[in-house]
Amino acid sequence: MLTEHDIADLAAGHHADPFGVLGMHLRGATLWVNAVLPGALGVEVIERTSGESVAALERQHETAVFSARMGHRRKPFDYVLRVTWPPLQPGDPNWVTDLEDPYRFPQVLGETDAWLLAEGTHLRPYECLGAHPGEMLGVAGTRFAVWAPNARRVSVIGDFNGWDGRRHPMRLRRECGVWEIFLPGVSQGALYKFEILTQHGELLQKADPMAFRAELRPNTASIVQGLPPLHPIRPGMAQANGFEAPISIYEVHLGSWRKVEGWRWLSYRELAETLVPYARDLGFTHLELLPVSEHPFDGSWGYQPISLYAPTARFGTPEDFQFLVDAAHEAGLGVILDWVPAHFPSDPHGLANFDGTHLYEYADPKEGFHHDWNTLIYNFGRTEVRNYLVANALYWLERFNIDGLRVDAVASMLYRDYSRPAGQWVPNKFGGRENLEAIDFLRRMNHTVGVQRPGAITLAEESTAFPGVSRPPSDDLQSGGLGFHYKWNMGWMHDSLSYIRRDPVHRKYHHNELTFSMMYAYDENFVLPLSHDEVVHGKGSLLAKMPGDRWQQFANLRAYLGYMFSHPGKKLLFMGDEFAQASEWQSDYSLDWDALLHAPNQGVQRLVRDLNLTYRAHPALHQLDHHPGGFAWITYDDASQSVLAYERGASEGSRFVVLCNFTPTPRHDYRIGVPQGGRWEALINTDDAVYDGSGLSLALREAEAQPSHGRPFSLQLTLPPLACVILRPAA
Repeated sequence: MLTEHDIADLAAGHHADPFGVLGMHLRGATLWVNAVLPGALGVEVIERTSGESVAALERQHETAVFSARMGHRRKPFDYVLRVTWPPLQPGDPNWVTDLEDPYRFPQVLGETDAWLLAEGTHLRPYECLGAHPGEMLGVAGTRFAVWAPNARRVSVIGDFNGWDGRRHPMRLRRECGVWEIFLPGVSQGALYKFEILTQHGELLQKADPMAFRAELRPNTASIVQGLPPLHPIRPGMAQANGFEAPISIYEVHLGSWRKVEGWRWLSYRELAETLVPYARDLGFTHLELLPVSEHPFDGSWGYQPISLYAPTARFGTPEDFQFLVDAAHEAGLGVILDWVPAHFPSDPHGLANFDGTHLYEYADPKEGFHHDWNTLIYNFGRTEVRNYLVANALYWLERFNIDGLRVDAVASMLYRDYSRPAGQWVPNKFGGRENLEAIDFLRRMNHTVGVQRPGAITLAEESTAFPGVSRPPSDDLQSGGLGFHYKWNMGWMHDSLSYIRRDPVHRKYHHNELTFSMMYAYDENFVLPLSHDEVVHGKGSLLAKMPGDRWQQFANLRAYLGYMFSHPGKKLLFMGDEFAQASEWQSDYSLDWDALLHAPNQGVQRLVRDLNLTYRAHPALHQLDHHPGGFAWITYDDASQSVLAYERGASEGSRFVVLCNFTPTPRHDYRIGVPQGGRWEALINTDDAVYDGSGLSLALREAEAQPSHGRPFSLQLTLPPLACVILRPAA
């Protein structure tokens, strides 16, 4: 039955249609069985029901190809291959195994899945692509499928077949460009890759783009792992993530939050026992984890992922990661993941040049290469690539019960000229700089998340003035906003840090750096981020940015945190900021927990806890974050004394007053207008002695019916040095 050409191609691992010749085939009146078994000494066909040997396959031309007629049989029958192998050790006897023949099993993909994949409209392609342990025809094994439309041949290789690409070449489903095979006997935990023969004859070994588990670097294989279970939408998630909710995020790099034994990072389960209660006790509402998708280089912090669907093996298994998420939820914490659809690394086992062509990335380096990060850019104009990324967003939300995704480097996606000199970028079809395909992808992703996982949120790290980042897209997805729920307020971060770094004597000349944020505070639904990016690469820690002597540095930091927590917008603090770590973050080392042996650091930590609890307890500080009714200036023009005063309010009418003194000079007998008379009390005073402040008395008195700052009443009090004070009417 086999032609000389078939035998040569099978022996070389080049055959383009292995299912057309391998396994059992009726040709005319003759039944044949053909197999490729490198290293085998002999092969027999055993009828399963009778256990009898039907035929011995003959080796073809001293190759690994075996073939034989099935005697006088005319009808296909159920069989196994009995294979004789050479001894494992010199002097041992030959050994024999019974193998299920993968080439007797039917197609893996259903017709509907195949056509949805072809259209790029499959909501959950990870349910049929990748590796899925299970049964077929009553036999246990694993279904493999991978998109590689331009390959000449694709094989599954792994620890179950000696990593030999000749053993298990796959079937091409031409309608969708997917290669598939069911491998009996391959179970959960098996190591595998896809070996791809390109049209140019090059052999590539690629990790599975849809792998649910991957090896720990420097190893690069994928691991067969069952699809995580589908989680119902968590009760209360929508309310906890909503615009009127208090959202205070603790951003964490899992590998360096805390190390034990001087060097070892904590496992997911150890983090569940330590990180989760720590963040809960400090009053945060959410954990945000720097990217957890598998990545080859520790120094990328996860921002150069290879296996988007696999939680990194650095800290344990996917089940261990789920344990951490569940523990956070049980503690009342939401979990947000940093997600990276903007770019991917060029490591040879990854998506780059996947099937010998620019399958996932733009072909033109003017579109497809990031000079800043030496990474490749997804081809957002390709439906299958968009589908791969949108489905990944849904996968984390549905399969791990994640509450939200913070999308990294959105600005780099929106603009074709991002960080590119003139002449080194390709305009869009209208001649403009916007990446229309990326905009369409982001709208589709956000629309899909909103429809399929209501209550989950997406947050954009976007540093430009692109309009409508956190506004809904229109129904046709062709206009309107990008559809994010929240946008990081990079302008507030930049301006406020610029201000607080200045010597107080100069701050009066830069007062607008604190007030300007309210000019655009309601253009988007903002998060105020003090993230990892502000405490690395020579920028110094948050504490180190503060001017003055040691006491003034801590006082400045406390005042700044008070200003942040009272300013409209949700909150985000990077780990270490909550206790004023002195040195900038280094991902190879643990946070400096010994700092908490010192009173000033203890004071900052206690302040952050009290700010979180106060922020959460009082709707006036969070309910109208994204509505003008929640904020009003009392005085924004006292630049000479570097004082700010403003109201925060809730929809039911309660009003708080916030005063900030950004100089080390106390302001005695300072009169400030307030919205009502009676006695007022301090909820927060960042200069309080419990925070290791000076403890200067506010000298609070009852509000007088003396108009000031456009209010019918006013207070006369002492503003402590370098302090933020939050006042409320006494009950």
